[in-house]
This record gives sequence, structure tokens and C-alpha cells, in this order.
Amino acid sequence: MTTKPHYQLFIDGTWSEGADGQTMATVNPATGEDWATFACAAPEDIDRAVAAARRALGEPGWRDLNQTKRGKLLFRLADLIEQNAEALGRIETADSGKLLAETASQTAYVADYYRYYAGLADKIEGAVLPIDKADMHVFTRRDPIGVVAAVVPWNAQMFLTATKLGPALAAGCSVVLKASEQAPAPMIELARLIDKAGFPPGVVSVVTGDAENCAIPLTRHPDVDRIAFTGGPDAARHVVRNSAESFAVTTLELGGKSPILVFDDADLEGAANGLIAGNFGASGQSCVAGSRGFVQRSVFEDLANLIEAKSKGINVGDPLVADTHVGPLCTGAQIHRIVETLDQARAQGASIRFGGTPLDRPGNFMAPTLVECATPETETLKVEMFGPVMSILPFDTEEEAIALANDTPYGLGSGVFTQNLARAHRVSDRLRAGICWINTYRAISPIAPFGGFGQSGYGREAGVEAILDYTRTKTTWISTSDAPMANPFVMR
Repeated sequence: MTTKPHYQLFIDGTWSEGADGQTMATVNPATGEDWATFACAAPEDIDRAVAAARRALGEPGWRDLNQTKRGKLLFRLADLIEQNAEALGRIETADSGKLLAETASQTAYVADYYRYYAGLADKIEGAVLPIDKADMHVFTRRDPIGVVAAVVPWNAQMFLTATKLGPALAAGCSVVLKASEQAPAPMIELARLIDKAGFPPGVVSVVTGDAENCAIPLTRHPDVDRIAFTGGPDAARHVVRNSAESFAVTTLELGGKSPILVFDDADLEGAANGLIAGNFGASGQSCVAGSRGFVQRSVFEDLANLIEAKSKGINVGDPLVADTHVGPLCTGAQIHRIVETLDQARAQGASIRFGGTPLDRPGNFMAPTLVECATPETETLKVEMFGPVMSILPFDTEEEAIALANDTPYGLGSGVFTQNLARAHRVSDRLRAGICWINTYRAISPIAPFGGFGQSGYGREAGVEAILDYTRTKTTWISTSDAPMANPFVMR
């Protein structure tokens, strides 16, 4: 009989069970069976992890490590991640149900995020200010912001961790990483590589557990200086409230209902592939899923038929098999939510072009689904379902398309398919979204900032500006005069 893996907490450079001895099982979404167990953090464990992070900031092993050497540690971590990408990908697939083809390749690519920030580590610069006082020399420097609480969901977790951990460590911060209790195993395996790379104890701790005993104590902890959160808007509201007492700097990368606009001059083959990528890629479990498709009326039927024809070749099945296109959803709750939302859409006059039902097999499998919507108020155009459901609605004019795209409280991703360069610029400028893909979709890079507006959150991850968010500017004034300080009761 095969023994199931058991994962412990990684706190202050050591492995341990939770203080209250609680454990949880993690389910393989492709089989519906428990495949591993993990230790759950208690509030005492969070106190211990944050205390270790605070201590690490002041100890010579991290405090006195110059920026270039911090970068070398990140380069070492990147190499280890790349070398172990296949193994990490298999663990992530077993834990979340994502395709191995994507988890392994994405993990290998994630190494470049760490390399990107490794290269930036010794390029965090201050400035000498041209101050308006002749007897003063004034300069700025950027210091690490302090202890970071990084909260990461189960989907795209290697990527979403890299966008937080990379800049935080390059800036000299310490990090308590909270992995999702839905699928924490990859993050705990990552902790082994962080330890192997040589980061001092306490610089990175990895914990997991439920909201009450883990997430809430971490995000309201008085010694946390910055919170980097990825998740849903409801949880984010709690995070913001939790940070109110400590005034921790907070960035939120939340969900979305991203629009994809297809104009009548678009390459329909490319547009169909873009809509399929934006909706069925990662089984639709993506915060940038392009689940609101708006198609110019004159090509609406042609495009819908093309998507339907292409979708007949989609293989739904075992995420470990190379030719599988759509795997299971991470949780059974997602299936129920999708079914209920589709029922509401039908009641609103929508028609299901194909799919629309869970698959009758073990695991959390949902058939790729195309919904032809009757009105902009159709429920599938409003609700983030986190599953392989594409909704399309016709439009007539460019102005109408932009209005439909912006009619949402979210603002994360967007897509435009057109061969008209002027239109591409004109429309993308007016879309209320943090990302706009033109004639492509779901592309990422460590060089490109990522984030949204409205209920999709605030702040940006990746790119040069992200590393500055993990620093605080300190201004130093030096008097160059030999004369004593003048009247102490008058501000200079």
C-alpha cells in the first residue's frame, strides 16, 4: 500500500506540524480521491513565522547581505526551480488538476521571473536631490519595506508566487507565504528549494491552513508591513479590514470578467483561438479569463460556428496525458456554481450552443461550454465562474462594443481582435482594464506589469515598478554648514 505524502509547515528554516496538530487532506480533482495530507497552521504558528521574519530583517545574514549577493541567491533559486520544473508541475497537477503540459512549462518559465528580479536587485537606486537650500546635501535611498505577507491562491500558484516573492526578496524584505488550503503542495515543495538555495532562516516561511487560524491572523498581524494578496473580491475586503490596525501597505490582484472584442475585419481563425484560449485554457480557471465575448453582428454566426467546430476536437480528461486540452476543475463547488449560473442564463433567454453539463466520470470535470446570450444582463456575462464557459453576445458599432466591455465592476484583462491598427489603438485606449491583448490573449512576461482596476484590485505585479512597491523611500538631510543650527523655533 502506497503511503500518502504528508506536508509540514516551513517556519524559520525548520519543518513542523501545526501548534494544534490539525491536518487536512488535499484531493486530486482528476480522481476525486485524497492524495496527500498537510499540516494546518494555528495562530501560534503565524506568530512564530512573523517573529522569525522580523528577526531575519535585523540579523547580519540577511540585513548585511549586499544587493548583488541577494541577486545571486535569487539566480540560484531560479536554477533550482528550472531544474525541478517537471517534478513541481506533476505535484501541482495532482493537487489542482491543471494540465501537466501547462504546470511544467509555466514553472520552468517562472524561473525567469526570479532571474528578472535577481538582475534588478542591485539596481534599486536612490537620488541626490537638487535641494533649494545651499547649505544642505539631501539624498534618498530605498529601504526594504519589511515583513511581507504573501497570500496566493491555488490557480497559477507558481506564477503568482514569483510575482510577489521575486521582488520582495530582491528588495531585501522577508516573507511569510500563505499557500491555499485547496492545493498547497507545490508551495511547500517550493520551500524546499528556497531552503536549498541558501536563504537565511526566517527570510521565507511557508504556511497553509484555513482562514480563521491562518489567513486572518497573518493579514491582521501587527508586525506585517505589507500584504500582497491574490484572490477574490470578498476575501480581499476582509484583508483590507484586517490591515486597518497595522496600516500594512496592501496590493490586491483579484478576479475579473474580462471582455474580448471581435470586429468584423478580424482574422476569425485567430479570434476563435483567442476566445478558446481565454475561456478553455487552464479549464477556464484564470483570473484573466476572457469570459465575455462581444462579436460584431456581421461575423457573429461565422465565428460561433468556427468556435463550435474547433471545440469538437478538445480533449477533456486526465491532466497528466500530453494530448489533454481541458482537465478537471479544482473543486466540486465550482461545478455546482457553473450549473446554477447556466440555469439562470437559460431562464434569461440564453441558449447553450454546446456543452453545459458536468461529465459523468470520477473527478470534477465540466464540458467546455458556449453560451449565446440574449442580453448584456445574462448571468454568465456577469458572474466569474472559474470554469470552461464562454459567453458571446453580438454588437453593431465600435461605441457599443466599448460600452459593453466597460459595463462591469471588474477591470483586469481585455482582448481586441481587429486588423485595423487605428481601431486597435483607439479601442484599447478606452477599455477600462489593466491589461489589453491585441490579436492574442493570455500572454505573460516578467517584464510586463500585471494588475487591474475596480473590483479587480489595485497595485501592479511584475515589471520594474513592482520591486519599488517592496521598498520605502528614506530622505536624509545633511547640513554642510560649519555654523550652528539657527533659530530652533522657525522651520527652515
